[in-house]
Parts: sequence; C-alpha cells; structure tokens
Amino acid sequence: MKFLTVFFVTALLLAGCKQPLTRVQEGNRTQTLHVTNGTDPEDIDPHIVTGVPEHHIITSIIEGLVSEDPKDLHPVPGMAESWESNDDQTVWTFKLRENAKWTSGDPVTANDFVQSFERILNPKLGSKYSYMLFVMKGAEDYNTGKITDFSEVGAKALNDRTLEITLNDPTPYFLSLLNHYTWFPVHIPTVEKHGERYAPGGNPWTQPGNFVGNGPFRLKEWIVNDKLVVERNPDYWDAANVKLNEIHFYGIVSADTQEKFFRGDQMHNSYQIPPVKIETYKKNNPELLTITPHLACYFYRFNTQKKPLDNKLVRKALAMAIDRDSIVKNVTQGGQMPARFFTPPGVAGYQNSDRFEENIEEAKKMLVEAGYENPADMPTVEILYNTDENHRAIAEAIQEMWSKNLGIKSELVNQEWKTYLDRQRRLDYQVSRAGWTGDYPDPNTFLDMWTSFSQQNQTGWSNEKYDELIRNAARTKDAAERLKVFHEAEDLLMDEMPVMPIYIYTRVYLKKPSVKRWYPTILDHHPWKHIELEAAAE
Repeated sequence: MKFLTVFFVTALLLAGCKQPLTRVQEGNRTQTLHVTNGTDPEDIDPHIVTGVPEHHIITSIIEGLVSEDPKDLHPVPGMAESWESNDDQTVWTFKLRENAKWTSGDPVTANDFVQSFERILNPKLGSKYSYMLFVMKGAEDYNTGKITDFSEVGAKALNDRTLEITLNDPTPYFLSLLNHYTWFPVHIPTVEKHGERYAPGGNPWTQPGNFVGNGPFRLKEWIVNDKLVVERNPDYWDAANVKLNEIHFYGIVSADTQEKFFRGDQMHNSYQIPPVKIETYKKNNPELLTITPHLACYFYRFNTQKKPLDNKLVRKALAMAIDRDSIVKNVTQGGQMPARFFTPPGVAGYQNSDRFEENIEEAKKMLVEAGYENPADMPTVEILYNTDENHRAIAEAIQEMWSKNLGIKSELVNQEWKTYLDRQRRLDYQVSRAGWTGDYPDPNTFLDMWTSFSQQNQTGWSNEKYDELIRNAARTKDAAERLKVFHEAEDLLMDEMPVMPIYIYTRVYLKKPSVKRWYPTILDHHPWKHIELEAAAE
C-alpha cells in the first residue's frame, strides 16, 4: 500500500509538470487555425475594400455564385448549385440553392445579388472595384451616370432562386471572375439597419454582432490591430463538410515577428518570411517552407500629376536606372523573376518578354531631354511604402541605385496600411510601392486596371488609345487576336510608364505540416472550407 501511494503521488507530480500545449497544438486538437494575415483589414465590406488581406477574411464569411476548387481553383458550385449559358455565352442563368441561408436565417435569393450589384455599381458608393462588373450589360453606363434606371443593367431576378446575367460580349474568364469578392452579395437589410446603403465607409454593419454573411464561417470577434476571429457557420449549405471550427486571422505586419511566432509554435503559418532566413529553412526545415509561382507583379506607381513625374521621360529614366536582377538576388532572395514588363508571362497563353531595357547612359540622356541636365537640380522624389521590412529593403536598394546611377535624391516615407491606401487613392504621393495579384487567370486582370475608367489606376494617367485597346480586347472573339491586342496595350503602357515593374512574385511562406488540404495555387487562394488540422498522436 505504501508503495502504491508513493507511485500515485509521483505520477501526479509528473503529470503536473507536463508542458502545456502550444497554441498550434491546441488548435490542432480543437480544429482552430491560427494564421498571420499580413496586416489588420481596412474593412470587411466586399464592395469597399481592395486588398489581399481583406480577401482572405471575406472569402471565409461570404460566398458568391461560384466557389473554387482547392487544388486548381477552377469554378465549382457555390450559392448557385448549377448554371447554363446561351450559345454565345453572353446570357448566363444561375439556379440558387434551396438551402442557402444568411446567418440571420433569411434565405439567399436572386434579388440579393441584384441589389448587391446595384450597390457596388452605384456611383454614390464610390467603389474602387466597380469596374470588375463592367463586363455586364449596362454596368459601366450605370456606374458613370449615363443611365439611372438599374433595370436596364443585365442583372435580373427571374424568381427567388433564378438569376440571369447578361454580358456585353462573350467573356472567357467570366465564371472565374465571379470568385472575386466584388461579385459577392451583401445582406442589404443589415447594411441599411446600421447605416446608409451607399456610405463609402464607416458603416458599422461589418462589426461583430452586426455582420450577416452566407459563407462557411461567421464573424465572431474583431479586435482591431490584433486579430479577427471567424467560427464555423452551422447554417451554411455545406456545413457538414467544413472541418475547421474557427480561424484566427492575426494582423501581424512584421515578417520577423511572423516567423518568430511560427517558430514558437504559436502560428500555423508565416504569411511572410525574412529573406535572410530562406536559405536556412531550405537547408534545415524544407518541409516547412513553400516557394511557388505566383500570379502577381511587384511595382511602383508614379503620380503623373506631380512634377517631375508628369514627364514620361523622367519616369522611363527612373525605370531604366535600377538593377532588377540585383534586387531579386540580393534583397528578395525567393526566386522572383525580374520584370521589365507588367503582366506575368504564361497567363492564358500570354507570353511576355522585356519591353524596355535597363540602360543607365540612355536614362541620363532622357533626363537631359526632360530638362534635367544636372540631376541634382531635380526635386527630391518621395517613395511611399506600407510598413514592412521587405518593402523598406527594396525601397532602400532603389534609393541607392537612383542616387548612384542618376544622382537623384529620394526620401523614404513609411505609412501603416490604411493610411498608405488612403494616400495612394487621393494621389497624395509621388512614387508609391504596390503589388498586384491577379483576380483571375487572364491578362485582362493586369491590364484593364490602367484604363481611365478603373478606380484601381491611381496614377493620374489616362490614354484614350489604351482605353480603346482594352475595350477591343473584350470584344475580340478570336483568342490569338485578343492576345495581340493585349500585347499592343502593354507596349503602350510600358512606353508611357505610369507604373514601373520590378519583379514577378513567387509566394514564399512557412506552413505547419498539420495543416492539411492547403494546396499551392497560382493565385495563392486556399478555400477555407476544405482545410483541416491533424492533431499529433497522443
């Protein structure tokens, strides 16, 4: 008996000394995914936001007509259980699910989509992404005020469960386009309950306790500048196949901090990784590191409304005076491709090649022609970037190259995400760091944003010929001819140089092996409803 008493006391003491579970270990047991998201979201209203961090969250709590296959992102049924089109694919009819519900309990109807399309296209809202709907008949005219009756736009609720969308022309990427959150529905009664339907920002309908969505998860908590939490939605039409119980999105900006949390087993991923640590992970923990092609371009915007950047010769000189090979080799270090073009090659058959050269002597001649025989006389150029160690490192490299190669002075200005976005939209900058991830796999997603009718342009540049080329591409039915039109448009874009390409992205991140059914995709989309966590054996 004395022996047994000692044995049990010792066992209890040992049990008391057992190490507590890490956040990741506990998350694996409870199906709670902890992910770093790059920054705190600007908002989660799909008709107002424009960023990738916002995309990650919105796609968990709202679903559009179609969803994405987790492996290759081809369109699969979402709120619509089926669809069909006419022979030339200009009229599409979507049949909505009978069991599709909002988290308020209301059914999701065809009219919800019609009202949502009207909201994002209404000029009062001022959506920066409204042009994404311009493929729809009458959408651009309604957005620009040429027509005021929305019944003339190609979106019709034939009945509660049948939605008809009429396009201007056959659009080969239309179904993939529907996966962008601008096409997602919002619950209009909830929007109006908490504010104005067309308020351009600040409507509290997106706050916890107010938010109504229709996705696989529902909003649970949002602590600004800390984390946003979503929980499994029991009323989602496919709830039985959703494995995760919660997702915690952390607005951690610093790549160093993200990697430390990951290494400390507090996060299932590190959205970014400090470039200096890439080789270490390749050597010691390759199973944790992912480097994949990414349909995205890293570039600088030029504000063409401000001197000296109103002169295209100055813009071209700046673009020609940087060494992109050095930047990807010595700064980013993640296998990125130097870009002397804007559209990533290989998108829907679009083969791209260099459209300008890096030539310091030629750049100097252009500055002289622009009136700056002595570059030191040129005003200091401000480079705006959002808070991030990698963005700063790239800006410092470009600052040094402009100084060494051209004698031009520049100043680095760092702003947090929301302020940075606001300054860029108001054209309150000279040069601004930017990145563009394709919204769908087609050259159009990289080239139509520089039209005068795109609210994503944000450079002050417009060109009638360029606008017409993009419109012609939309009307061109022959695939090869369509690509030729895009090539002509990109030649014009790179000659005018309102934007300066730097490199084509790769996605470089860390992920725990316990995260299952998270597949590498060219758009870096990972539909949350398919992901599950594997707990370690006891």
